[in-house]
Amino acid sequence: MNYFELLKLAMPETILVIAALAVLAVDLGVMRAEALQYRMLLSALISCVGCVAAIFWMFNIEQHANFLNGSGMLVVDPLTQLVKEALLVLTVFTVVISIESNFTDHVGEYFALLLMATVGMMFLVSSENILMIFVSLELTSLSLYILTAFNKQNIKSAEAALKYFLFGGMAAAFTLFGLSLLYGLTGEVNLIQIALKLKGTGLDPLLIVAIVMTIIGLGFKVAAVPFHLWAPDAYEGAPTPSAAFIASGSKVASFFIAAKVMMLGFAGVEGSAAWRDYASGWVPVVAIGAALSMLLGNLVAIVQSSVKRLLAYSAIAHAGYMLLAVLSHDKAAVASLIYYAVTYGLTTIGAFGVVAVVENGAGDDKLIRFAGLSRRAPVVAFCMMIFMLSLAGIPPLAGFFGKFYLFAAALGTDPKNLGLLWLVAFAIAMSVVSLFYYLQVLKQIYVVDSPVKAPALHTPMASKVALSLLAAGVLVLGAAPNLLLERLLAAIKSVGY
Repeated sequence: MNYFELLKLAMPETILVIAALAVLAVDLGVMRAEALQYRMLLSALISCVGCVAAIFWMFNIEQHANFLNGSGMLVVDPLTQLVKEALLVLTVFTVVISIESNFTDHVGEYFALLLMATVGMMFLVSSENILMIFVSLELTSLSLYILTAFNKQNIKSAEAALKYFLFGGMAAAFTLFGLSLLYGLTGEVNLIQIALKLKGTGLDPLLIVAIVMTIIGLGFKVAAVPFHLWAPDAYEGAPTPSAAFIASGSKVASFFIAAKVMMLGFAGVEGSAAWRDYASGWVPVVAIGAALSMLLGNLVAIVQSSVKRLLAYSAIAHAGYMLLAVLSHDKAAVASLIYYAVTYGLTTIGAFGVVAVVENGAGDDKLIRFAGLSRRAPVVAFCMMIFMLSLAGIPPLAGFFGKFYLFAAALGTDPKNLGLLWLVAFAIAMSVVSLFYYLQVLKQIYVVDSPVKAPALHTPMASKVALSLLAAGVLVLGAAPNLLLERLLAAIKSVGY
């Protein structure tokens, strides 16, 4: 394969890099003296055009390719294309809810970093090579660290970014050591070849260390317990659009690559976490992490007075739910994981978009600031109701069907031993607990009267349109889940996972 063919395969990422450079050039060279609102609008327009152009390009390129003689350095197939399209859609919505923000004067730099983080995620989901996976993870992480610290007006932003960076650096070290041990044990960098070399070797002590270190690194990326400590501070301190992107696009990419590494790279050493049929491997370790994530995330979310911290602990709980699909390691589980991650991403961006509207009007994201929102901004309040009920798993919204497919995949893992029935039952119980704190938000919006001196709530047209589209997407993907699931299953079948 020559470099022209490589450029053709990597053209979506190249388009985004060009868009990032264009944003910087226009903002720094032409618009620097203009009003912040116009700079935001033009930079957002260039960013959205870049994302849409990348999506259109992916409809026109070869659907199956493996760069560098099957090493997995750059894998282009229907499944990775679908996930990259989802990432680009999430980026577009993040850009739109950023338009009315005023947390920084460095507009070009902000949107450029947002696009570069997306480039890192797109390379991440397109790789089955452990070296490329690590490089992509670091490109994504470095961009997200800076985006977290972008609000210089808020000391919590700097504190959150420092914690995120320190925990991220430690997690990167564990990931690198784990992947290095895999290479040392097998002499391979491709996940599929690694699995073939490990097949039949049993749980070598070095392999156990490699598995544990890799799980630690990936656990940080998905904010699973006990590697979650960065998430509440990062979600609360980061600018709201940055927090939305960390909670949505980053989650989709991280869970997709976590599933790839565990299902492809560690195939054959899974073990079992089924009731009364325990076997050593990575599955029992991940199962414990899933249970702890659901327990801690849901219980701690109950006592939060900050909606952004509430969403952070909710994200930790949802990480536990999504780990159920990783445990199931089959085609239906992969489809359910991607469906859940994408719909969760749409819902979370919407919820953070509503928080941004309230924050801009009231000055902070405290739960009491949402009092009487249904009378001050009925459209925004209705959208928030859809997002909260979807996160709680109420039918016929996308969150309900996402959980249904995850639980069904987990139960089908080992039918003789009722699969992961104990973990599914626990997940259902925790979902009931989560309904309490989601309803607390809706109580403030629809039941509690707004304070007498509550400020008028201005809802920008761009935010109103974006929130309405996100709410409609959650409704449509809930009422007709096959719109996404059929494409996912067809893509997975074509790949042969």
